Amino acid sequence: MTLVGADGLARCPWGNSAPDYAEYHDTEWGVPLHGEVELYERLCLEAFQSGLSWLTILRKRDGFRRAFADFVPEKVAEFADDDVARLLADTGIVRNRAKILAAITNARAIAGLGRPLDELLWSFAPSEAGRPRPRTMAEVPAITPESTAMAKDLKKRGFAFVGPTTCYALMQATGMVDDHLVGCFRAA
Repeated sequence: MTLVGADGLARCPWGNSAPDYAEYHDTEWGVPLHGEVELYERLCLEAFQSGLSWLTILRKRDGFRRAFADFVPEKVAEFADDDVARLLADTGIVRNRAKILAAITNARAIAGLGRPLDELLWSFAPSEAGRPRPRTMAEVPAITPESTAMAKDLKKRGFAFVGPTTCYALMQATGMVDDHLVGCFRAA
C-alpha cells in the first residue's frame, strides 16, 4: 500500500518517511545501474547498512565517497593498515572494522574477477516477466534464490559481507529487480 506525500505523489511507504528517502526513492532506487565504480559503491554501502538504517548511510554517503577514494576499486584495493586506522577515526562514515575491511577485501576481489563486475552482478538479475508487482511491503522479499546464488558466488570469489539479504538489497537498489509497490508513481 502506497502513501501520498506532501507533494501529492504516491510512493512506497518508506519513500515518504523522510526527505532524503523521498529523493533516493524517486531518483535512484530501482533504476538500472551499471559501471564498476557505481556497483562497487552500492555493494559497499549495502554492506555498511547491514544492521543500520539506510537513512544513516544516505546521510553519510559523501563522507563514504571521500573516505573510500570515490569507490574506485583499484585505489581502495591498495589501502593498508594506516588507511584502516584513518577510516576507523573518520566520523563521516560508519566506523565498523569488519565492514571497512570488507570494503577493502571486495575491492581486491574485483581486481581478480577476470570479468567485469557489472557483467557478473547483472548475471544474477531475475527475469521480471510474470513476476507480480508487490502490493504491500510485506510482499517484498528479503532474500530470493537469485540473491542467495549471487551471495554464494561472490563469497566463492573472495568477497566479504555479501549475504543473501545484502545481495537482494543491492538488486533492489540497482534496478536488477523492481519492488516499487502497486500504486507507486515509480511503478512501471
